[in-house]
Amino acid sequence: MLTWAVIFLIIAIIAGLFGFSGVSNLATQIAKILFIIFLVLFVISLVYHFYPKETAPTSLNMKGPFPPDDNDH
Repeated sequence: MLTWAVIFLIIAIIAGLFGFSGVSNLATQIAKILFIIFLVLFVISLVYHFYPKETAPTSLNMKGPFPPDDNDH
């Protein structure tokens, strides 16, 4: 997605150099929107990455909160 933002930014710069202001403005707006979307997704992925994960019990012999069966000796 960041690639598309850069592509539209380059299109906007080239169109601006040649005097196509309408195309330049449109490509600039598209590049801004894509960059903001990329930034939001990046922040969400950072938050998700650093959010503490719940870990499963490591021991397979854990019985849990249940009372012992008659067969457990």
